[in-house]
Amino acid sequence: MTTTIKETDERIIAVLSGEMDTAAAAQVEKDLQPLLDSKGKEIVLDCKDLEYISSSGLRVLLSILKQAQAVGSRVVLKNVNDVIHDVLDVSGFISIFDLE
Repeated sequence: MTTTIKETDERIIAVLSGEMDTAAAAQVEKDLQPLLDSKGKEIVLDCKDLEYISSSGLRVLLSILKQAQAVGSRVVLKNVNDVIHDVLDVSGFISIFDLE
């Protein structure tokens, strides 16, 4: 699992690649923590190369969402493939995240 972060004037984009399973979730959470320092910027989690997400991965996404909202940032999931979309749908997360 790799996380690459890019920043523009209005957005911070984190590209997630690989499998966000239980073993990778803790590292991903650490990798994404700097996103929360940019208060008010839109946070985009680009899932185009995300192949799998476990319940631990979902917990990481929820944690990022809650922390971002607390500092006035918006979180967007972008390029969600069918597999990840199904997991978000079944878990109920589809209704709490903005999708692009």
